[in-house]
Amino acid sequence: MSIQIAPSILSADFCNLERDLKAIDHADLVHVDVMDHHFVPNLTLGEPIVKRICEVTDLPVDVHLMIEDPDRWAPEYAKLGASSVSFHVGAVHAPVRLARQLHEMGCKACLAVRPAEPVEPIFDILEEFDMILIMTVEPGFGGQKFLDNQMGKVRRLRDEITQRGLDTHIQVDGGVSPQTAHIVAEAGADVLVAGSSVYGAQDRAQAIDDIRSKAQATYRA
Repeated sequence: MSIQIAPSILSADFCNLERDLKAIDHADLVHVDVMDHHFVPNLTLGEPIVKRICEVTDLPVDVHLMIEDPDRWAPEYAKLGASSVSFHVGAVHAPVRLARQLHEMGCKACLAVRPAEPVEPIFDILEEFDMILIMTVEPGFGGQKFLDNQMGKVRRLRDEITQRGLDTHIQVDGGVSPQTAHIVAEAGADVLVAGSSVYGAQDRAQAIDDIRSKAQATYRA
C-alpha cells in the first residue's frame, strides 16, 4: 500500500470552500468531518454541504461521522456520493450490519476508535471494514496536539491486519503534520488526515507533498 493524504476541510475557509477544495486537488482524498453537537461538542456541516462537495471535487470524499445514530445516517451520506463513511465504535449499534449496507451501496465502510477506546475488541469483525480510523486527538475540534501514545494501538492493529492477510487500511486523524507523519507511518498507518498543517500552510500543495514524502520514507506495511 502507498501512503494516502486526506486533507480535512474542517480547517478550510467555509466561505471559500470550493476554492479550498481546488487547492488540495493533488491529494488522495478529501476528509469531511460531520459533527452533531451531541456525540461531540462541536457542530459543523450536514447533508446539503456534503452533497455539494461531492459534486464539485474530483477527489473521493471521505466522510467522518462524529454523530449519534450513525446506523440511521451513514447510508444517507453514501447516497450523496461519499466514497467512504467512517462511524464511531462508541456510537454505532450494529457495526457489521451497517458496514454491509454501505458495501451494498458501493461505499467503503470505516470504523473509528477514540483515544480512550481499545482497538482489540474490533479484531473479530475487522474483515468487515475497508479502513480503521485511529483518532490521535479527541474528536470534535481541529488543531489539537498529536497524541503519540496512540501509536501502540496502530502497531497492534497493523500486526493483526498483516497476520491475517487483510488489505484493511489504517487511517490516523489528529495532529498529523510534516513533523509527525513519519511517526504514524512507521507505526503502520497508510492514510493520513491533515487539517491545519495543510490549510495553515502558505503552499498547500507543498504541505501535502511534505507529509506524503515523510510518511512514505518510514511506512511499515
